[in-house]
Amino acid sequence: MRLAAATVLAVLIAGCAGTTAVTPSASPVATSTVTATTAPTASSATATQATTAAISCTAPAQPLVELTEGPYYKANPPQNATLRTAGVAGTPLTLTGYVVSTSCQPIAGAKLDFWQADGNGNYDNSGYTLRGWQLTDANGAYRLETVIPGLYPGRTEHIHFKVTVNGKTYTSQLFFPGVSQNEGDSIYSSRMLVTLNTSTSPVTGTFTFVVNTA
Repeated sequence: MRLAAATVLAVLIAGCAGTTAVTPSASPVATSTVTATTAPTASSATATQATTAAISCTAPAQPLVELTEGPYYKANPPQNATLRTAGVAGTPLTLTGYVVSTSCQPIAGAKLDFWQADGNGNYDNSGYTLRGWQLTDANGAYRLETVIPGLYPGRTEHIHFKVTVNGKTYTSQLFFPGVSQNEGDSIYSSRMLVTLNTSTSPVTGTFTFVVNTA
């Protein structure tokens, strides 16, 4: 499985498919760096960062452009930042980052709702495996324990998400670099690539969600 790099954005197009435990069918600007030190503790479904991290952000940053949620979003998922559980197929992945405004300011209490296929390309449509939401911490940080999703016909590797700030919800998808199916996926956007470090165990990734709070 090959992996990747970047920040937020995407293009409005069409969906995703899956069945329970079955594979689904077919201008110059200035750079602003914000340093955030996260709180040492948080609730189990609120982001927790162990170290101080710099948010690299160019202001004014481009806000997230929504993509389709697809037909397999399930309402009322559990509050859960640890989607990776025993027996779930897929390469372990720890994804961290921030939710920020277009002025590169971290946003505390933003709601992130994630859902995805497992490493074999299967969605759980009867339960809530690999589905859950969390809130960013006081520094706008999140941490997601999951797996790298698998391929299925018509779709490259991707993670769905919704981010809600000030009552407004943005829906889009994250992608992984180096996957040959990327270019054949009509929803794929290189601007939505996650930055990965495959030398760690689990694999670690970063992504910053930019939203327009105006």
